[in-house]
Amino acid sequence: MNDQQSRQLRIGDAEREAAAHELGEHFAMGRITADEHGERLEQIYAARTAADLAPAFADLPRPRGTDPVAPAAARAPLAWGARPSFPHVPFLLKVLIAVLVVALVVSHLPLLIVALLVYVFAIRRFAHRHPRHPRWR
Repeated sequence: MNDQQSRQLRIGDAEREAAAHELGEHFAMGRITADEHGERLEQIYAARTAADLAPAFADLPRPRGTDPVAPAAARAPLAWGARPSFPHVPFLLKVLIAVLVVALVVSHLPLLIVALLVYVFAIRRFAHRHPRHPRWR
């Protein structure tokens, strides 16, 4: 399929959302005004084919090799059980976070114990309608 034929294919909501997101990035960078952003968004959401999206980006710089319509496979949701790919977290950062968590738990342990004692002996005791045995009233 050549480029001309692919531009005449119908697009779906995912392609429109990708184009709207790209237009939003241009707006955030100050390349277009709020009025232009609104007008171009209307063009994008009214587009039926990939060729209809092109006028919205005609005067805006495009990254090399990109098309207003990204491949659907690139935006497909993850399959059940698949893990998303996150950037690698350095080992030293993991150790630092673990040390901070342990330090916070240990340093605040007395506060946690006091809060538990207050809950058990004060709040629970006064939460009942009849804190004493009926015979002791």
